[in-house]
Amino acid sequence: MFVDKNKVNEFYNKLDRSFFMEDNKKFARIDAPFSIGYGQTISQPSLVLYMTLLLELEEGSKVLEIGTGSGYQSAFLAEFSRELYTIEVIEPLYLKAKERLKKLGYENIKHKIGNGSLGWIEEAPFDRIMVTAAAIAIPNALIEQLAPNGRMVIPVGEFWQRLVVVTKDEDGNVHYSDDIAVRFVRLV
Repeated sequence: MFVDKNKVNEFYNKLDRSFFMEDNKKFARIDAPFSIGYGQTISQPSLVLYMTLLLELEEGSKVLEIGTGSGYQSAFLAEFSRELYTIEVIEPLYLKAKERLKKLGYENIKHKIGNGSLGWIEEAPFDRIMVTAAAIAIPNALIEQLAPNGRMVIPVGEFWQRLVVVTKDEDGNVHYSDDIAVRFVRLV
């Protein structure tokens, strides 16, 4: 059973985005992306909410997140899933996000520094995969690590991207559907 959209909306309204920002804290309520350093951004809140709902989390979901960043999207994923495995390639962001999420009391998160396009093979398969950086093409490793009946949300494209929803049916067949146009930093 999918997580109740009303619960996700309630969480969205109570989570303090400024907690995940070092600069521009006074603008945290503005629905816009902001720099978090190292050429990375914290996404606008409405997009984080939209992508979370698009992922169709279930309370028992085992989730992989590619691109921990500030940890803002991670909080949504950890709040509504059984386990979150999150990968960040930039060590200072990894360390700060890990500390923030620990302060919020999340005990269902495992963190890793590494190349997110490779996924986390040792912990696969994943019921859900959230990618928070743009890929030119969907990495095969992530498709392989998606469990049967799994779902992935990933921005795909060059300058502008489309959110792509990847689903894998119970027989392992993979299906793709395009969603809205977005603009994300490049998957490193």
